[in-house]
Amino acid sequence: MEARPDAPMAWRLCGNQIKLWRQAAGVSREELAAEAGYGVEAVRSMEMGRRRPSQHLLQVADSMFGAGGKLESAHQYLEPDKYISRAREYMAIEAEAIALHWYEVMLIPGLLQTEDYARALLASHYPPVEDEVVEQRVVARLDRQAMLGKMTAVYNFVIHEVALRTAVGGSEAMKAQLAHLLEAGKARNVSIQVLPMGSLAGLDGPFIVLESPENRLYGYQEGQSTSMLYADAELVNVLMKRHALIRAHALSPADSAKLIKKVADEL
Repeated sequence: MEARPDAPMAWRLCGNQIKLWRQAAGVSREELAAEAGYGVEAVRSMEMGRRRPSQHLLQVADSMFGAGGKLESAHQYLEPDKYISRAREYMAIEAEAIALHWYEVMLIPGLLQTEDYARALLASHYPPVEDEVVEQRVVARLDRQAMLGKMTAVYNFVIHEVALRTAVGGSEAMKAQLAHLLEAGKARNVSIQVLPMGSLAGLDGPFIVLESPENRLYGYQEGQSTSMLYADAELVNVLMKRHALIRAHALSPADSAKLIKKVADEL
């Protein structure tokens, strides 16, 4: 069984090192499991990166294989990151992307948010943060939007109608947000489509697919407290097919603009 594609790279790297040291020492997985007091499947999971290698296993393996502290010292690098590392990785890939396909259900995509909309969202996070932190995050989000002016890249957004009708920041802020969508959609490299109410496509949640300058595809999904960035071809292919289905059910850019204006006029 292969390593989990969503497992932290540090787990997979460390687990692989345990396996390589074990094989070089001529020790079987069963012998390592018995010495550490673990089941064979538990050791297999750690070696394959499906489970975080424990400090105890690293200590036992280091001693058995004569690693001289090289394996045991890896434990400090297996602790969870203080900040979400995949989000930082995503930002770096997003900045250089030549194509971006973004689907949102409940919210306006970050690259299309106005300052007031972004501030209302970021200030509502729980647990709350200092006002200074909110402002820093607002500035960072707005700074990212400069990439939309990169005419060598294309940006395709599909937004569920629910997001248009969720008045984040109040009716005036939302009216300005919808006007901003109409303006952003005029750019030749930006496509904005609305998935109308009643469509059953895309109910599984938001996601993003990006294409790098080297034509490598990445998928990104984010939840309330977790995020996932992956380059596994099979997983990204699934997202591309979902995005194609969602776009097929969405209104055309022209009809989407009419609906956005209609919702704005109703506020």
